[in-house]
Amino acid sequence: MPWSLTVGHVYGTAVRIHVTFLLFLVWIWVAYYRQGGTGAAWEGVAFVALLFFCVLLHEFGHIFAARRYGVKTPEVTLWPFGGIARLERIPEKPSEELVVAIAGPLVNVAIAVLLLLYLGGNVGVEHIENIENPQMGLVAKLAAANIFLVVFNLIPAFPMDGGRVLRALLALKMSHAQATQTAASIGQGLAVMLGILGIFGNPMLIIIAVFVFLAATGEAGQVQMKQAAQGLLVQDAMITHFETLGPQASVGDAAEALIRTTQKEFPIVDGAGHLRGVLTRDAMIHALQAKGPASSVIEAMQGDVPTVGARAPLDRALKQITESGAPVVGVVDPSGKLIGLLSAENVGEMMMLRAAQPDARFGPWAKRPAG
Repeated sequence: MPWSLTVGHVYGTAVRIHVTFLLFLVWIWVAYYRQGGTGAAWEGVAFVALLFFCVLLHEFGHIFAARRYGVKTPEVTLWPFGGIARLERIPEKPSEELVVAIAGPLVNVAIAVLLLLYLGGNVGVEHIENIENPQMGLVAKLAAANIFLVVFNLIPAFPMDGGRVLRALLALKMSHAQATQTAASIGQGLAVMLGILGIFGNPMLIIIAVFVFLAATGEAGQVQMKQAAQGLLVQDAMITHFETLGPQASVGDAAEALIRTTQKEFPIVDGAGHLRGVLTRDAMIHALQAKGPASSVIEAMQGDVPTVGARAPLDRALKQITESGAPVVGVVDPSGKLIGLLSAENVGEMMMLRAAQPDARFGPWAKRPAG
């Protein structure tokens, strides 16, 4: 992930810290320094560092539970707003997703219990309410913070763990897609309620509400796309009319192609038509600013672009897009020659067409009515 520093590996999972988290620590130091001087500043940084260590343990709760079901986790990244573990996939069996989702909060429960035992149970609601008070003991603040993490993460809305727990429970009685849509709707309803409370109370709730609403919408959209792709082939959704660039082309040539077409990604192919990489619009603009129009597309392109056959399952190709982070997937014939492109965007367009005419077929191999 860009702007992330790898600090180590734990059982095959890279542990990364985003640079914004380091800036967040600087901000914490300054904020606590203004309240209580140098001692309070370093104590504030220590508290946040320990809190995010607990967040990291929370994420590894998910990671180890997922690994039990054969799901690998390439990386986990710490951001100022929390940790994100990138699982290769979410287990589709409701019982497995339930275990993976609840494993993270259970780690925070265990940490909170251990800290409460150390403190003799001397942590109440007032500690959670005054968690930003520099006069409050470090261990008590850490125990209160873990209790808050448990409560917050179990809110039944995506992307919190509670949303996935809710979906897993619903999926015991209905399909995965129906469970996702229901859980997403509940999450959106909670987001609206948080937004209303934010208007009359804490403005931070408005930011959280927007984040939850968009996350719930995105989760439902991903599942709908996956469901729509089942039973279809890559050839049913791939783009067949596109411009390519040769390895000798310049970024200036790509810029001209960007203007005269509607493409945002340009495949770079060699003389045999084999895919070398893809130049995105953003990479093109960056290259123009950094090195000028004479720079080579080879230097600016993304080279690790996956390829699939035209008759490969569409849902498998979508999974490759998600896992690789590539803007598109190249579609190749048996000889390896590029014959099409596939992106999440054009799959979404196909979904809209299928929703408008459920019985129709679309794509380059679709049967057209005689006419």
